[in-house]
Amino acid sequence: MIQVPIAQPIAASPSPLAIGELMQRQRRFFESGQTRAYEFRLAQLQALKQAVKAHQSEVLAALKADLNKPELEAYLTEIGVIKEIDYAIKHLKAWMRPRSAAMPLEQQPAKGRIMPEPLGVVLIIGPWNYPFQLMLSPLVGAIAAGNCALLKPSEIAPQTSRVVARLIAHTFDPDYITTVEGGVEVSQAVLAERFDHIFFTGGTAIGKIVMAAAAQHLTSVTLELGGKSPCIVDREIQVEYTARRIVWGKLINAGQTCIAPDYLLVDREIKPALLAAMQAAVREFYGDDPSQSPDYARIVSDKHWQRLSQYLQDGQVLIGGETDATSRYIAPTILDQVSLDAPVMQEEIFGPILPVIAYDRLEEAIRLVRSKSKPLALYIFSRNKEVQTQILQQTSSGGVCINDTIMHIAPSALPFGGVGESGIGSYHGKASFDTFSHYKSVMVKNFWFDLKWRYAPYVGKLELFKRLVG
Repeated sequence: MIQVPIAQPIAASPSPLAIGELMQRQRRFFESGQTRAYEFRLAQLQALKQAVKAHQSEVLAALKADLNKPELEAYLTEIGVIKEIDYAIKHLKAWMRPRSAAMPLEQQPAKGRIMPEPLGVVLIIGPWNYPFQLMLSPLVGAIAAGNCALLKPSEIAPQTSRVVARLIAHTFDPDYITTVEGGVEVSQAVLAERFDHIFFTGGTAIGKIVMAAAAQHLTSVTLELGGKSPCIVDREIQVEYTARRIVWGKLINAGQTCIAPDYLLVDREIKPALLAAMQAAVREFYGDDPSQSPDYARIVSDKHWQRLSQYLQDGQVLIGGETDATSRYIAPTILDQVSLDAPVMQEEIFGPILPVIAYDRLEEAIRLVRSKSKPLALYIFSRNKEVQTQILQQTSSGGVCINDTIMHIAPSALPFGGVGESGIGSYHGKASFDTFSHYKSVMVKNFWFDLKWRYAPYVGKLELFKRLVG
């Protein structure tokens, strides 16, 4: 196993000059060629896995402090990044292997191959809602592909940001991988630098700022954004299972999930039974007073709490609606009788509030979904294969999960990403390796012979060329 020397990390809230110097050191490290070897990449993935295991108690405590995240949710959605590391370790050698490409007759004798190569020095900017997993999961792809990386965690989850910085500092040479912490001014200074790729997870508004900064250097980007992910419920369902799966997907992390069901489109015939089952599921999960439940998270900041509290006026509260500013608590809330023009239907909610809209014909639901920006996720609950196919063919979204919520993000074999305003590019598993790689096309010729058909003079050769082209 290759040992990487440990140096001190750059200080929190570094100056633009310090960030520039760090970038130069990382570029020199990359240009040394150390990151290209299979043995090096494998060793760093193994080191990252051990670091996650060694720091997991700190991670859990930080997530509790930042989001009141229950321990089980934290293991499932944050510490679970270990599975992504394991998947990369298992498949790394195959991913790195060049693949052959068939050469046409007129190029013979020749061989073609496509070689993955690292992009260079990459920037990973993380969000606050899953502040550990969504920093390290992209990093797995960056390491596997052979890059150096600079990480910028979200300052809105400060305890987890500090843990990420310590974990990275204890595991990697900062000339290879390091973390910078700070607020908007640090983000601006980082984005002013020239990177070889930028990976950003967050909201659409900030995503546009990141993309504009990247454009100044013609830097490629991966943007994992969000949007209003619809949940369409047909009448042909198992009501109890559907209710539980929707409620869990909506309320995990107190609804602060980029692929949480944002609004419910339910067949009017099944609506009363489904809503009754959903209210029962809320009570089953969190009791009569969710504020006392150890399994229910809190809103990340006062600003977000105030924004979400205003949405509670946008419909008839079927269950929930209680709030507490001191603890940033908003109860699991289902809203009925919601107008399509209400504020809660205009922006991504990103909280534990679920508006419900009934439809009479499936075409109405599809038309509503298509009237909005393409979402990061779309959920379909139906036993009817024709209904599933109709929705799949007539809508566009980053991903789809049928008869469940959230769980499609888990398998490493399924690329995860958005489309349109919900994101650019994808990652997880092989897709992460691809995101942080350039696939270089290579043609190899030999000196066995050299036919003169392509060289001047061209007299008498036109018909031959026409046959080759046509």
